[in-house]
Amino acid sequence: MEDMSAPCGDGTPRPPRAHPARRVGELVVATTERLSQGDLVAIRELMQDAFGTSFTDDDWAHSIGGLHVLVRADGSILSHGSVVARSLLAGRRRLSTGYVEAVATRPDVWRRGLAGRVMRELADHIGAEYELGALSTDVPDLYGGLGWEIWRGLTFVATPGGRLRTADEDGGVMVLRSAATGDLDLDDELTCDWREGDVW
Repeated sequence: MEDMSAPCGDGTPRPPRAHPARRVGELVVATTERLSQGDLVAIRELMQDAFGTSFTDDDWAHSIGGLHVLVRADGSILSHGSVVARSLLAGRRRLSTGYVEAVATRPDVWRRGLAGRVMRELADHIGAEYELGALSTDVPDLYGGLGWEIWRGLTFVATPGGRLRTADEDGGVMVLRSAATGDLDLDDELTCDWREGDVW
């Protein structure tokens, strides 16, 4: 996931600007099938620039096939995020889940609110189409202000050979409630469906 507010040299978050930044770019919402090949190439290049070699072919496969939200200006993609359909088991309850992937912003337009615009649009889609939203991040504080909550319970993956713990993901999985979520115990166990590569 993207660092939506680039830190200062000492690692502390930068303070907010004294006045609102000028709105940048056009917000585009489209399914993978409706994006051009050029758009897909540009999104993948943005991910490579943001994450380097840690963004794998599996990560790219996880990012497509759902809904994309991007900010475009002068023919260039400045910011992107996507949401794909997954199934999570919260305790004993299975929830249709909009899972957020591939959130990144070009470094030269950081701190202009682009990732926030992308995330709010993704949240609107999740609220309309899914029982729950979810994502995995190393920087959970960046999403708390947008309504996302840290899953406090243990995490697991349902593999073809049975359910396995994903202890490294504990504390890094976040969820977004929708009108259809109902009761949700954030201290319960949370299990994701199986996929190749990073399961969360």
